[in-house]
Amino acid sequence: MSTYRKIHGRSIQAVTTDPSESVAEGQVWYNTTSDTFKSVVASEAWSSASPLATGRYILGRAGTQTTALAIGGYNASLSPQQTANVEEYNGSGWSEGPNLNVARYGAQSDGTSTSALIAGGIASPGSPEFKNNSEEWDGSSWTATPALNTSRGYIGHAGTATASIVFAGRAPGPATSNAGESWNGSSWTSGPNLNVSDWGRYGGGTSTAALATGNSLSSPPNGFTEEWDGSSWTAVNQQSAGRAFRAQAGTQTDCIVFGSNNPAITTTEAYDGTNWSSKPSMATARDSAGGTGTSSAALCFANAPNSGITEEFNKSANVITAAAWANGGNLNTARNELMGAKEGTQTAALAAGGGTTGPNNLSNASEEYNGTSWTEGNNLNTARTRGGSAGTQTAGLIFGGTTSAPVAPGASNTSEEYNGTSYSEGNNLNTARLGLGGSAGPQTAAIGAGGNDTSARSTATEEYDGTSWTNGGALPTATNDAGGAGTSAAMIFGGGNAPPGNVNTVFAYDGSSWTASPATLTYSVRMMASSGSSTAAIFSGGEAPSDVATVNRYDGTVFATAPSLATARGRLSGAGTSAAAIVYGGDPPGNAATEEFTGETTAVNVKTLTQS
Repeated sequence: MSTYRKIHGRSIQAVTTDPSESVAEGQVWYNTTSDTFKSVVASEAWSSASPLATGRYILGRAGTQTTALAIGGYNASLSPQQTANVEEYNGSGWSEGPNLNVARYGAQSDGTSTSALIAGGIASPGSPEFKNNSEEWDGSSWTATPALNTSRGYIGHAGTATASIVFAGRAPGPATSNAGESWNGSSWTSGPNLNVSDWGRYGGGTSTAALATGNSLSSPPNGFTEEWDGSSWTAVNQQSAGRAFRAQAGTQTDCIVFGSNNPAITTTEAYDGTNWSSKPSMATARDSAGGTGTSSAALCFANAPNSGITEEFNKSANVITAAAWANGGNLNTARNELMGAKEGTQTAALAAGGGTTGPNNLSNASEEYNGTSWTEGNNLNTARTRGGSAGTQTAGLIFGGTTSAPVAPGASNTSEEYNGTSYSEGNNLNTARLGLGGSAGPQTAAIGAGGNDTSARSTATEEYDGTSWTNGGALPTATNDAGGAGTSAAMIFGGGNAPPGNVNTVFAYDGSSWTASPATLTYSVRMMASSGSSTAAIFSGGEAPSDVATVNRYDGTVFATAPSLATARGRLSGAGTSAAAIVYGGDPPGNAATEEFTGETTAVNVKTLTQS
């Protein structure tokens, strides 16, 4: 007689609490506390992820779920509408990468995040210009390679950077194609052809075992599917939700396809080499999205007309809870351009001063957040807005800003220290300034950089030692309303500058001088919320130039997108870490909203066993 021990090589363990670490799917244990047998089972689901920095569709893709490329694409709001933009995904967010040499959409692309190939595509949407250009990615730059034999767009594809095939597509004029070409790492060779001519097909697999699915020309569109065995194409079973412009992840015999066009759908289907079956649907219907990865760990990104929305598909013994923002308790006094405590936390934050909708527009109100609600405390001695802030909820520092309404030209040099109960006057800044968003550090080692003095934007940096302010190294470029994070090893990013206006530049401070960082924000912005350290920062919202909901996180190397705020707003404040942040207040001046950010978490998918 078979036993659990004979089958699995272990006996059923008795435990008082369920395991929290990864355990094998199907492992059984007895929980003595709940008097139940339990096991771990695999689940399948899509979860939301950080959006692309630049929304688009009909784009190329390469890589895996955790190291992907989004290549080129189409966006009607861009000029030109075809783009050379390339973004890299690190499993958490998207960051800007080196651009293609030739802007295009509807191209084929294959490979990894460090070795990829793109070929064909379309430019000039109003009068389509079909491309035969081919480019190779080596992990740092794109290099032109020999061109396709036939110019075309909306192409199917499969393979790697050194062994790839393309098939079907739309050629110059109204013509569709069934032509195939293969790439051996140095040149393209024609043939063999698909059985059915079409465009908007999608593909996956390798150069010797590929899958071509979808059909845009039939009425209605169908899921006509063909398999490639390295020498010829053979028709096989069709998918049930047949459309063109779907996205695909996986191999010829183990893949999933998702989305569609005309109309966009949420449908996901899996192919096992013989039959199609249904899988959990996406949260958002997709049209002409990008897809990559495997059948158990896939990535879907982009959506028509101009969206960068991203989702991840996982089949796992773990339940994945996506990173997201959630509503917190509202401020008692709604305001914008308020100050806080840059080293405060999600459960111990400080909000002071700011602009209100009242007669004089300036507030001296101070509030403390406990992770659930805001409580009124003792007020600032002087009402002010657009100042700098540093420290924690029990040891805070507020400095500079403006203490007069209207704001200009009333720059202030005063500072106040907070001890967790009340504010007391501190020594003055050497230079009166407002727009001091580029501030950071603890109360006894704070830094304030940039801002506006009484006449213009400033390059001044000042450091506070708990008693007095001293001049530090000047910023390379005068800026105001920037974001700041860190301590004596601080960084300042974004902000307002002389024309052309907002910037996405980043400067790092080593305690004595500033240097330009190779990392840049994914867009140009000012008056955002910012917090964290010089190697793990987060900034949220801001004006770019209108209010946005965009969020970026910094991992010490690159800035990448993060889940967006629920509400677009600028002139807001924030605190916390890159994994547990809080933002509050902002535009319009009557905004009292608070949002809390929690990073992605995973937990073992434990199920109680029953006899039913």
